[in-house]
Amino acid sequence: MSSGQKKRNFQIEAFKHKVVVDPKYAEKTWKVLEHAIHEIYNHNASGLSFEELYRDDHLVMSFDYLITPVGFVFSGRRFCCGSRNAYNMVLHKYGEKLYSGLVSTMTFHLQTMSKSIEAAHGGSFLEELNSKWSDHNKALQMIRDILMYMDRTFIPSTHKTPVHELGLNLWRDNVVHSDKIQTRLLNMILELILRERTGEVINRGLMRNIIKMLMDLGASVYQEDFEKPFLDVSADFYRVESQEFIECSDCGDYLKKAEQRLNEEIERVSHYLDVKSEAKITNVVEKEMIANHMLGLVHMENSGLVKMLLDDKFEDLGRMYNLFRRVPNGLSTIRDVMTSHIRDTGKQLVTDPEKSKNPVEFVECLLEKRDKYDKIISLAFGNDKTFQNALNSSFEYFINLNPRSPEYISLFVDDKLRKGLKGVKEEDIELILDKVMMLFRYLQEKDVFEKYYKQHLAKRLLSGKTVSDDAERSLIVKLKTECGYQFTSKLEGMFTDMKTSQDTMQGFYTTYGAELANGPTLVVQVLTTGSWPTQTSVTCNLPSEMLALCEKFRSYYLGTHTGRRLSWQTNMGTADLRATFGNGQKYELNVSTYQMCVLMLFNGADSLSYREIEQATEIPSSDLKRCLQSLACVKGKNVLRKEPMSKDIAEDDGFSVNDKFTSKLRKVKIGTVVAQKESEPEKQETRQRVEEDRKPQIEAAVVRIMKSRRVLDHNNIIAEVTKQLQSRFLANPGEIKKRIESLIERDFLERDNADRRLYRYLA
Repeated sequence: MSSGQKKRNFQIEAFKHKVVVDPKYAEKTWKVLEHAIHEIYNHNASGLSFEELYRDDHLVMSFDYLITPVGFVFSGRRFCCGSRNAYNMVLHKYGEKLYSGLVSTMTFHLQTMSKSIEAAHGGSFLEELNSKWSDHNKALQMIRDILMYMDRTFIPSTHKTPVHELGLNLWRDNVVHSDKIQTRLLNMILELILRERTGEVINRGLMRNIIKMLMDLGASVYQEDFEKPFLDVSADFYRVESQEFIECSDCGDYLKKAEQRLNEEIERVSHYLDVKSEAKITNVVEKEMIANHMLGLVHMENSGLVKMLLDDKFEDLGRMYNLFRRVPNGLSTIRDVMTSHIRDTGKQLVTDPEKSKNPVEFVECLLEKRDKYDKIISLAFGNDKTFQNALNSSFEYFINLNPRSPEYISLFVDDKLRKGLKGVKEEDIELILDKVMMLFRYLQEKDVFEKYYKQHLAKRLLSGKTVSDDAERSLIVKLKTECGYQFTSKLEGMFTDMKTSQDTMQGFYTTYGAELANGPTLVVQVLTTGSWPTQTSVTCNLPSEMLALCEKFRSYYLGTHTGRRLSWQTNMGTADLRATFGNGQKYELNVSTYQMCVLMLFNGADSLSYREIEQATEIPSSDLKRCLQSLACVKGKNVLRKEPMSKDIAEDDGFSVNDKFTSKLRKVKIGTVVAQKESEPEKQETRQRVEEDRKPQIEAAVVRIMKSRRVLDHNNIIAEVTKQLQSRFLANPGEIKKRIESLIERDFLERDNADRRLYRYLA
């Protein structure tokens, strides 16, 4: 056929002449088909004669394909003509005879197969079953091809079972559900699985074929004949094994065993079980090995969860997390025990008097504890947010058990920004400040931290001992982001005053520079009263050389700024002195203003008693004792000699210049011996100032709320005020009530006459 020719469509039509059916036709035709089915089951299909099978058929046949008059195409030559016989039987209304004959013939062969399987002994039982199942499947495929016309026309119209499904059902009823096979088959499968669990190697390929057979027979067969008993036996196995193992192993080893068993079951499913069985068998393992022993595992003595946390057993903790997350309430069990442990150990830390002696070490312990649990949650608990929230909640709980935590955190910042960050990279500084902010967020009394932080920042700025202005400003930015502008406005004002003071001193020396050239140098920081910590104005008697210079600056400043008042804060200043000792050695001493006042007295006296120094300088007693301690009792810095020598200063002690003082450095910095934390009276004073500062804030919050709500009951006012102020401090309900009473007295609010717990805002 040339490419230009139109392709012809061939059509084969049924014979149009009337076909006379032989009365014995159905029986003879069925015998031919029955013989073919027998030969198929007897593995003799290749010997079937086409002439014998198809001698009465009138078909157009090609070597590879047969086209029947009804349009069916069957691949392969061997049984196509048989299909013609089946077609004719259905066409001549003998479909029922064909179908029933098929059932009886297949049943006969399956019963024969069943006897052969039953006769197999030991391990050959499953092999024989698998072999016969394979034979039956091949036979069933051939039979279905022969009877395809019946399968597609007669069976749907009579609602009978299709050939393939029929073959499976007959296999199920005659073989799998045979009295002598069903129980034996189940026991054999379960025995092989048990052997595999105990370490033996089994024929997984054979198991896969047998299990696949049950699956092919239908979900109900797989589930009823195998899966349900399998799950029950597995539950018993793991129940016994878990109890035995938990009695003789520690928590870590038990978890490894549970993980191993879980992985084994998942692998087993992948090799020869239905994929839908995975969730069911893993649930069995999880229940028997994990859920039923959760509390025993987490509380196991010397190896449970607490021991793992203490010893940083990241691998074991991760395994516990991954296993427990599989069972109901598993993670909450871990979380509750972890939370309880963190709270208990945290409480011990913050209430331990020894730990509280050094505020810096106290905070470092908190940070170490936080780093430890951050690492555990990151490496073992998958950064689980619920565990992170539990950690935050625990820290907030125990940090606030110690009322001095705000002070200690501020002292930690002071220690780091005063001296601890020398040579440290900028990113490390940021890391330390971020950790400080983390602890700051836990504080319920943030305003107390603010009070101490302002005092410590003031000392750093005025003494010039801050390591980095950038670091200082960075922390203020972080506090501003956390608490808002109002929280840091005064702190920022302190930096503004420092810059303004530099400009003021430049103007002062521009005016009086020539006149003051041969005298001492004065540097004054002019501080805005509202921005800096409230300080009691403590006067002391300055040396005459300094007094005249200070008065000159006062005159200059008040002459250039009208309406202002100046008061000297001599307790916050520093001085650089040049000193010559008995051996002729000259040093430059960096001291506080109080220390300068003391040392200058020895220009006119060889020795002085404590009382004489106190009378001459009028320095407060507590400050003077610390001042003399630092000058006489610190090794390497003892420019004074004390009689009698002891660490404490008594009122009858005597002092003189230490002529034998030497130092490797030409510039000697003599710090003041100060208490790292406030004394009890100082603490009470700070607390009182904080309480006073809170009163107007509570009142302002009440007024804001009542202005917007107009009428509100007592409990709701308490709740809303607490919520509004929680970013600064935890408002006391009793204090809120007092502030409400005060506002009523001042006619900002009034009580409702009908309901005395209801308040009304007065515009």
